[in-house]
Amino acid sequence: MRDSRLPVTAWFTLVAAALVCLGTSAAEVGPGWLADAGSVAISSAFTWALAARVGGRPVLFGGLALVLGVTAVVSDLDQLRTGAAVLTCAVGGVLGVMATVPARRFRVAAREVLVASVIGAIAAVASLGYEPVVLLGRFEYVTLALALAVSFGVVWRLGAGLHGLGRRGLVVVLVGALLLALALGYAELLRRYGTPGLVESVLDGVADFRDRFGAVPRPTQALLGIPALAWGVHMRARRRQGWWVCAFGVAATLPLTHVLLNPASSVLEVSLSFLYSLVMGLALGYVVIRVDLALTGSRGSRARRAEEASAGRPEPARTQPLL
Repeated sequence: MRDSRLPVTAWFTLVAAALVCLGTSAAEVGPGWLADAGSVAISSAFTWALAARVGGRPVLFGGLALVLGVTAVVSDLDQLRTGAAVLTCAVGGVLGVMATVPARRFRVAAREVLVASVIGAIAAVASLGYEPVVLLGRFEYVTLALALAVSFGVVWRLGAGLHGLGRRGLVVVLVGALLLALALGYAELLRRYGTPGLVESVLDGVADFRDRFGAVPRPTQALLGIPALAWGVHMRARRRQGWWVCAFGVAATLPLTHVLLNPASSVLEVSLSFLYSLVMGLALGYVVIRVDLALTGSRGSRARRAEEASAGRPEPARTQPLL
């Protein structure tokens, strides 16, 4: 038992030490290479953990991430540093989703959302440590596309392909894809086809909300990522179709990096933005879960308690391979 816990303990120790290095560098204490060392360590550790979690080859992929990170910081080329930041962001976002476990009750689902968000936040700090040179819009699209591709590739195996998707799951995936497209394309559509008065009104509304409350929630995070992750882990305790819903959870973990890389955003604004998104997303997720239970289960408090007690679809523990 002690031998089996040793790799997990070593992994957490490495990540904690890397965070100390990044924090020390951010406080402008110590040598400048601490941020590079912390970012490379987290990139390698997260890649190793993701490969181990999905039944891959952690030594191989963790080693490749280590080589890429070291090459990026030693060469000090903007392109390599930016590439390392993109991969760190994407890997951290997917790992946050894959590290969750099934939730019988909503409060456990909320806990799993926080676990995924913490992993995404660590990846965000590591991505920032690489000091990438990015266009924020392009960085968002690239990391989201990459994370979704990896997430759905893993879920294809976890959810038994299209055979495990079913008609109900297919509807969920199509609706999720539509919401994602609307969330990503709304700003562009508004800019291209909206009237000047409408655009100005929307921008004024956003600015007024930020002035009053210190930040604005992220639409992809509040309306899609967090509700999907909460509903997905809740569904996974009952049906493996929940993995298809969880795949959209990367929309909850990636925006932390996107906001943090914006030089105009302060740490307080980033924190408030996540808090508002979390509250809105969990509220929406609670409604979706209740609607799902009302449509698929029996009504009444006693029936709900019986349903929770019987919801026990087995999955490996958080630190064990899923496949």
